[in-house]
Parts: sequence; C-alpha cells; structure tokens
Amino acid sequence: MINPQTPHPQSENQETQTNQNPTPDVNSEAHPSVIASDTIASSAFAAGKAPDAAASESGQNAEPNAQSHPPIDSIPDLQEMVRIAERKAAEHYDAWLRAKAEAENVRRRAEEEIAKARLYAIDKFAAALLPVKDSLEAALATENQTVESLREGVELTLKQLTAALEQFGIKEENPAGNKFDPNRHQAIGMIETDGEPNHVAQVLQKGYLIHERVLRPALVMVSKAKSGS
Repeated sequence: MINPQTPHPQSENQETQTNQNPTPDVNSEAHPSVIASDTIASSAFAAGKAPDAAASESGQNAEPNAQSHPPIDSIPDLQEMVRIAERKAAEHYDAWLRAKAEAENVRRRAEEEIAKARLYAIDKFAAALLPVKDSLEAALATENQTVESLREGVELTLKQLTAALEQFGIKEENPAGNKFDPNRHQAIGMIETDGEPNHVAQVLQKGYLIHERVLRPALVMVSKAKSGS
C-alpha cells in the first residue's frame, strides 16, 4: 500500500530541473533594437498610426540630419582652386594683350591717315589749278599775238582761275561802299569824303573768304567826315 504523503521520485526530479533552468526574464534581458521597436510601436499606437508608418517617419526625419553636413570629400581642394584662379588670370592677361595690340594698330593707322591728309590735302585743289597753268603757258608759246588776242586769253584764264577757286569755297571780298568791318577789312588809312563816315571809300586789295572764314582781309581806305562839316 502506497503512502500518499511520500513524494514521487519522478516529480522530485522535475522540480529539481525546473529550479535549475528558470524561465528567462524578457524585460530584463531584451535587446536594444527590440526596446526601440517596442517604443516606436507604443508611440504609434498612442498616435493612432501603424508601427510600420511610424518607423518610416523616424527614418525620414533622420535623413535631413545626415545630409545637413556634407562629406569631407565634397569640399573643393585648395590646390584645385588655385589652378582655376591661375587659368582665369592667364585668360584675362591674354585678352588684355590682344586689346592692347588692337589699340596700337588703330593708333598707328590713325597717325598714317593724318600724315597722308597733311601731305595730300590740297591734291584736288592743285589738280584744279593745273589747267590755269596750261593756259598761261599756251599764251606765252603763241607768237605774233596782238594786244586784243592777248587780253582775251588773259580774261579767259582769269575766269578759269576764278571757277577753280569757287569750286573749293574761295570767294572774293570786294567791300567798296560797305560799312567798315574790322573782322574782314584791314584799314590802311582814312580819307575825307562827302559820304557817310566809317565806310569803305576805296579798296586797295580785294579780300578772300574760304567757307565764310577770312582767308585774307581786304585792304581798304575808310571814309571820315570833312573837317569843315
């Protein structure tokens, strides 16, 4: 007959194994990732979101913080910056040399044009006077001329010369009877006349204008009132 108070050997062995292999405590030995996942999940449940959505939002918030500081490799190298600056300086120096050479060429061409203008400014005027010289030489080469024919030849030559002068804006100034103008007339003396005083009484030498500028003033005698008047 078995005593009910006597413990069964097999049950004692099971209790001994149970005491030797205690059940691990999950809360005390949980991995950090597990804790973080639990924290995210609990926050998501509190906000009414799914755990996966909360985890994705936390990853997106972490990305700007990682991109706010550029990596060291993206900072330009100081030597590369120096090379770029030297290349640009060389380009600017080359452009300056080209501009300087062009300005020098323009200055030299301008000087040549001015020199040519000084040397050949009267070439057209000289060409207009050559027919006058030809007429005078032809008149001298003619033998047995009468006074009348010589006079006619001189008058034609004078007309030819006058036309050549007028072609270049040269006009004669014959101020006989006009009021004396010191800008265009040169007074040689004064004579008493019955006319108005301070007028040109006599022209000793005609004056000439070139495009309304005095080329040579006219030599004149100026009238004055008679002493008995």
